[in-house]
Amino acid sequence: MAYFHGNNIIHLKLNHTMAEKTRYTDEELAEFKQIILDKLELARRDYQQMMDTLTNRSGNDVDDTMPTYKVLEEGSMTQTKEELTTMAARQQKFIQGLQAALIRIENKTYGICRVTGKLIPKERLRAVPHATLTIEAKQMKDRKD
Repeated sequence: MAYFHGNNIIHLKLNHTMAEKTRYTDEELAEFKQIILDKLELARRDYQQMMDTLTNRSGNDVDDTMPTYKVLEEGSMTQTKEELTTMAARQQKFIQGLQAALIRIENKTYGICRVTGKLIPKERLRAVPHATLTIEAKQMKDRKD
């Protein structure tokens, strides 16, 4: 495309891909880092509470209650402990995902889809800060699975 400016011809090259960002700025990465650090602190606290409950550090047991109630309570506790173990494992995986996201921030690769190489939208990263896929790439992956 060319424009005339006085006696000079000014050539402008308009290329959509040149305008696309390939990574987030350091300021944007700092914003995401703070979001992740906040979520990481909360996730670690929740995980610790789950582990305290599983190891009965809270002291809420049934040793001093009636025998019949104790049998019922122990059955319920087994189910609760299984559920809590599952939740703790998920929480640990979430914490690992957040820690990996912090490493990607340090490497300045945070927010880049590992399938398409495109930037993951900020809205998605704010909602799911450990995301490594754009919605499109995730949907393609889910269809294959």
